[in-house]
Amino acid sequence: MAITTITTTTTNPGQHYNRFEEAKKLDESKTRVKGLVDPGLTTIPHILHHPPQNSPNPKPSTRNPKLSLPIVDLSSTRSTVVDQIRHAASTIGFFQIINHDIPKIVMDLMLSSIKSFHELPDTTRMQCYGRDMSHGVAYYTNVDLYKCKEANWRDSLEVCLGPTPPEPEYAPEPELTVGLKWHTDPVGLTVLLVNEVRGLQVKHVEDWIDVKPDPSGLIVNIGDILQEATCDFEETMISNDEYKSVEHRVLANPSREPRVSIPVFFTSRMTENMYGPLSEVVSPEKPAAYRQFTISNFMEKYYSEELRGKSVMNAYKVSNI
Repeated sequence: MAITTITTTTTNPGQHYNRFEEAKKLDESKTRVKGLVDPGLTTIPHILHHPPQNSPNPKPSTRNPKLSLPIVDLSSTRSTVVDQIRHAASTIGFFQIINHDIPKIVMDLMLSSIKSFHELPDTTRMQCYGRDMSHGVAYYTNVDLYKCKEANWRDSLEVCLGPTPPEPEYAPEPELTVGLKWHTDPVGLTVLLVNEVRGLQVKHVEDWIDVKPDPSGLIVNIGDILQEATCDFEETMISNDEYKSVEHRVLANPSREPRVSIPVFFTSRMTENMYGPLSEVVSPEKPAAYRQFTISNFMEKYYSEELRGKSVMNAYKVSNI
């Protein structure tokens, strides 16, 4: 593997550093982040360095340390569950569900199988390497590798109509990089299965909630397409800003035990249909905040830019027409 071609130290990013060339070397070598770690990496390559504002202190908010994700108990009455989900979706935009009747052994087997894939020999994994989803499977590092300013400390296995993407993260210098920079999900709903290694943080107003996964639970969050936020900086589209698609991020993992996550993204396969705020949530007092759009156009725009914040959603706001 051409690991030695990747710049690992520099005091001035402007000297002897070509961002595109380093991204191209990393991609074409097919080493991925895991391939950098296996030989005994002791420093973070410059392509994975993040500025201080992107590499936060991994401690949760000190202003409001009691912030946590709401819990939705699916064994409660239907009306109670509906009220709990509605409240969580319109305040934080994330919640954990428990008592969902999925056996714990099934969840554990899913996580262990994904971890096992990333621990296969390089020669085996490299056969799957690529970003082309035409065969239903893609294995790569950083979906926005050629567009982002800084790469994330993550590898992804993407399976169409299945779990995508698991992210094993091993970081010798966690203060210099992140597992996944702050972003929102460009879908209707995300259901996440994650192992016990922490790192996920959810933004709530100006605080970052440090998520402690329930070993028998699942994490759910609202995506951009469904989002209905109540704050100017957190809006959703179909719900006309009633629910929140909030920014979240993953801190770099400093331990040798990988963080494994399996997000399942729910979105429409009717890519050419027109979507927009539902008529039930539009009124003279609260007119439509977004123009009509197609899923294909929305996703094309999302993946044409660097993974960050709500820039794509903002492009569809009525004020931007």
